[in-house]
Amino acid sequence: GTKKKAACPGLGLFYTVLSAFLFSVASLFLKKIEDVHSVEVSAFRCVFQMAFVLPGLIYYKTGFLGPKGKRIFLFFRGFLGSSAMILLYYAFQVMPLADATVITFSSPVFTSLLAWIFLKEKYSLWDLLFTLFALTGVVLIARPPFLFGSHVTGIEGSYTDHLKGTIAAITSTVSAASTIVILRKVGKSVHYFLSIWYYAVIGLIGCVIALFVMNEWRLPYCGKDRVFLILIGLLGLGGQIFLTKALQIEKAGPVAIMRTMDVVFAFILQILFLNHLPTWWTVGGALCVVASSSGTAIRKWRQSLKKAKQNEI
Repeated sequence: GTKKKAACPGLGLFYTVLSAFLFSVASLFLKKIEDVHSVEVSAFRCVFQMAFVLPGLIYYKTGFLGPKGKRIFLFFRGFLGSSAMILLYYAFQVMPLADATVITFSSPVFTSLLAWIFLKEKYSLWDLLFTLFALTGVVLIARPPFLFGSHVTGIEGSYTDHLKGTIAAITSTVSAASTIVILRKVGKSVHYFLSIWYYAVIGLIGCVIALFVMNEWRLPYCGKDRVFLILIGLLGLGGQIFLTKALQIEKAGPVAIMRTMDVVFAFILQILFLNHLPTWWTVGGALCVVASSSGTAIRKWRQSLKKAKQNEI
């Protein structure tokens, strides 16, 4: 028989970097929007995702509900993934771009903890150390007054908004980590278009309900905001597709390491386009979080390679 064509080396890592760049640019456009609530922005993004994913579902004949045994996982993937998006968008609007990005980048640490609980993966003292490093980084960014005093510098707006954004970013991180655990549980048994479809549909329903409850629905006033909304939808869709594809063709460890580019892009875009220099507290927090998440990823990667060698023997 004919040999199967080998996959392009490093393609999954390239997808990861491209996903990070698209998400970072979308976050920059979100900061530029002036009169639209973060939940409404999330609703627009869900609509764009549904519109672009629908032809793919029809073409690949995946159906709209997925395999019976996987629907509950797809539901929670959609609910947690969309919740993470909404909370992250809120954090981006009330916090410096780099601060919110660094906090959400601690996701691999929480992924390890949740994988230990739900997937029975090993959780060692090293993992606990990396978790403490990540929490230290979050504290350096949040800078609670009882540790840093009442005069906190380098934040946007009031400290109350900064604290709300920090809580939203942490909750978004835990939700995103739960989503990755679910994706790993489902594996390749479900097409990635179907996974994104659940994300968009459940997210849109949740956003519409929240907007009516908060009475925050309004059309953007200026053409610039409308263009930004369209670009956020397109960039968010592209980032989601490339990240999902990366997780399907590359090991989780290398993907998690390459996602450090999220932080790099956030710092660059904040300095170039928002004229906001990160504080040394943010830089220190970023180093702690990147070290912990990278350490977690490298450890898991080495464990998976060791396990693969043992299976070969």
